[in-house]
Amino acid sequence: MLFSASYFSGNRELRSMSGKPRLTYLNGRGRMETIRWLLAAAGVEFEENFLETREQYEKLIKDGVLMFQQVPLVEIDGMKMVQTRAILSYVAGKYNLYGKDLKERALIDMYVEGITDLMQMILMFPFSPPEAKEKNLHSIKDRATNRYFPVFEKVLKQHGQDFLVGNKFSWADVQLIEAILAVEEKIPAVLSGFPQLQAFKIRMSNMPTIKKFLQPGSPRKPPPDESYVETVLKIFKK
Repeated sequence: MLFSASYFSGNRELRSMSGKPRLTYLNGRGRMETIRWLLAAAGVEFEENFLETREQYEKLIKDGVLMFQQVPLVEIDGMKMVQTRAILSYVAGKYNLYGKDLKERALIDMYVEGITDLMQMILMFPFSPPEAKEKNLHSIKDRATNRYFPVFEKVLKQHGQDFLVGNKFSWADVQLIEAILAVEEKIPAVLSGFPQLQAFKIRMSNMPTIKKFLQPGSPRKPPPDESYVETVLKIFKK
């Protein structure tokens, strides 16, 4: 759902009248995409407000909506939440995707943090100067195949279950399938040496809520292009 500049002018009631979570970010992946993934995997419908200009962003700051003057912003349960990790933790807890006890939560946190490190490289890749893209792509492949994917290949093999933690779908599973697909967009054969991850990808992609999110026309955003990069720089770079 796209809102024009007029949406951000005058008095504004932030809470969604439909009761659905409302996400405010650019019309692209960025730091919001993982939140979209988690909500979609939980079967939660949401609304989106897309920032298009720096003026819209500055108005949110002026109105005191952004605690640390940063997006993503998610309005949920009467709260205006910022900081990606806090939002994800809340969504995971609210929709029972955060393990059954403290030990499972600790495992989920460790796995999520590791995946986030890899996703940070992918997040920044579109902003690489042309002369650095080949080097940075090699770094993503090296980290994925030598540091991160071997960990999850081993976890799945030793755990012997369909999911990473316990025998129940969790936030960690959502983060991992998102990361796998994101890396595959750049390195299609990246899973060639990881049979457990190949099977995991098939299982996760066929879960009803994720399968729906992967279909054309869903809120999932396409890989960032030059237009997206230009919009990010226009809005956030002073």
